[in-house]
Amino acid sequence: MSVKRGKEIIIFISLFTTLTFKFYPYKIQVIGYTVIIFAAILDYFIGDPIYLLHPVQVIGWVISYFAKLANTFYHDPISQRLAGVVLSIIVVIGSGIIPQVIIHTTESVNLFLGIGLQVVILSSCFAGRSLRNAAIEVLKPLEKGDLSTARYILRNYVGRDTENLTKTGILRATLETVTENATDGVIAPLLYAILGAIIPGVEPVTLAMAYKASSTLDSMIGYLHEPYTHLGWFSANLEDRLTWLPCRLNILTLSIIARKPMAVWQTCCRDAKKDPSPNSGWSECGYASILGVQVGGINWYNGTAKYKPLLGDPTHPITTKSIYQALDLTRYSFFVWLGISSLLLVFGKI
Repeated sequence: MSVKRGKEIIIFISLFTTLTFKFYPYKIQVIGYTVIIFAAILDYFIGDPIYLLHPVQVIGWVISYFAKLANTFYHDPISQRLAGVVLSIIVVIGSGIIPQVIIHTTESVNLFLGIGLQVVILSSCFAGRSLRNAAIEVLKPLEKGDLSTARYILRNYVGRDTENLTKTGILRATLETVTENATDGVIAPLLYAILGAIIPGVEPVTLAMAYKASSTLDSMIGYLHEPYTHLGWFSANLEDRLTWLPCRLNILTLSIIARKPMAVWQTCCRDAKKDPSPNSGWSECGYASILGVQVGGINWYNGTAKYKPLLGDPTHPITTKSIYQALDLTRYSFFVWLGISSLLLVFGKI
């Protein structure tokens, strides 16, 4: 499926939504779904403008500030864990409620202005365009043989040491980043937005932003090492549980698209459990199985070697084409779930 085909799908779904809005009696849910469609279109064509303040940045500032306070005043494991629980609950619930209050206040002044604001905020939860742009930013110099520039750019997106990576190492690191972030950066926010559109009294942006807050907490303080060993314990576990189902739904969707669900599922059941993460292993392994490549191996972090389990079978080497295929697969899954949500609204009469 080409990018042109992807645009045609979005246009079709948009037209479908317009007809649905006209004939379907459940207006609130359809408005929510319309918000999701336009947010998806905005992310597909534009992504996150670098000159605008991103909501995740604000969430990150809040997390950073209160994490420093917690580490200053709480030192024993129990108090740090309690502080981490309180921090997570406040950030996740606040990130969902505050945008909803702002949107409802704006809608009371002007309905379309409120809807437009919700579209913009929700679009910021979908990282599809950003993920693709980041990968392409690394691949462009790599395809020209400029390894030093590719390594320099890659270090902005991965935690491992990049200064000594070979071309093969750069390709593997890029593919692992693209496939690991496909679920928590693209598919999971969409699924939570759809759930928000279905639940009466809840907006799509409410659950999507709450999930993004959980994901941000995990990426910032959800570590096993100091100073977040205990403070980030609850955040890491919460994000794992919130991502568990979207991760499996994404891999199931992709395996059906690739027309080999049993083979992909068997490979994931064999290899994904080797990864300490209950979700990133599944996500990386699912894509690797579909692409016929193998990920994992030795990575270096601050000069220390760390072994990641091998996921998938090395039927083919990882190439730039593999990464573009992985990015396209994520888009296909995104489109499929947009279509499924429309069917739920129209034929399920939710």
